[in-house]
Amino acid sequence: MKAVNSTSGRVARILGVVAAAGLAGALSPCLVTAAHAAAMRHSAQDAWSTSISRIPVPHEGCFTASFPSTKWTQVDCGVAPNRPYIPRSGTGRHTGTVGNGNDYAAVVTGLISSGAGTFPTVTGLKSEKDGGRANTYSLQLNSNFMSSSPACNNVNCLAWEQFVYSSSSDAAFMQYWLINYDAKCPSGWNTYGSDCYKNSRAVGVPLQGIKQLPYLKLTGSAAAGGIDTLVLTTRTHAYSTTGEDSVVYLATGWNASEFNVIGDGGGSEAVFNAGTSLTVGIALTDGMTTAPTCKSHDGTTGETNNLNLGSCTASGGSTPSVSFTESLASQ
Repeated sequence: MKAVNSTSGRVARILGVVAAAGLAGALSPCLVTAAHAAAMRHSAQDAWSTSISRIPVPHEGCFTASFPSTKWTQVDCGVAPNRPYIPRSGTGRHTGTVGNGNDYAAVVTGLISSGAGTFPTVTGLKSEKDGGRANTYSLQLNSNFMSSSPACNNVNCLAWEQFVYSSSSDAAFMQYWLINYDAKCPSGWNTYGSDCYKNSRAVGVPLQGIKQLPYLKLTGSAAAGGIDTLVLTTRTHAYSTTGEDSVVYLATGWNASEFNVIGDGGGSEAVFNAGTSLTVGIALTDGMTTAPTCKSHDGTTGETNNLNLGSCTASGGSTPSVSFTESLASQ
């Protein structure tokens, strides 16, 4: 709670400075430039995004918030698209694209309680298509494949959870999987080959065109015996939905996180223009200050993009994290 209050206080202080800057600019344009005022506002929005992502929603359901407020407002939940965001089919060691195993994961020795994915640096991005459709992609914050989950109900399987934003469905939701489920899928689950999957309720999110990528942040959290929560923040809005942790018992087996921008389900590919370069950041909360491991070829999603992975670095501290690059050379 102290961390949340501290961040909220920072938002208030920055907004105060922005207001003062605006007044000073009105009195004397030489004192404060419009560019400086804009930079201060963006700093306040960044602080707000961090703050609202950490503030728990009041209870199960779907919620929204708008900058600069840090109060969640309940909204009606929707139905998530009946589209599988499939698990990888290989390790990705022999592919030139990101995804289907060819991705970095942030791995810890203990358990993750929350993870957040961002794109701190984006350059050269002009367009993106999936199946020829512009601005069609997904953001996915994915767990590791978890063995011995109680969700398998004494049947041989691997449990998996994804926090997903689908641009084509204007929705954010969680998708749960029982992989290689050695029996008929449980009631309420969809069958995909030898796997089973189902969705949480979805929160509606207006289309975020691909050029909004630098301002998007996807956060997922898990609480044993409680609820798992997804939060998607844009520059000025936040969207949240929840689900019972007991669907796949994420909180008891989450030790690695993958995050990326990839195709919008069904194993599809997000195709970026030549010259695109992204920095991907994954920040974790695991009760430790040691740096996680950047583990290559450890992605779990089957969707891909056409970028090439660069190097990955890990950092410790109050918010352990990894950061890596992916890009496509200019033609």
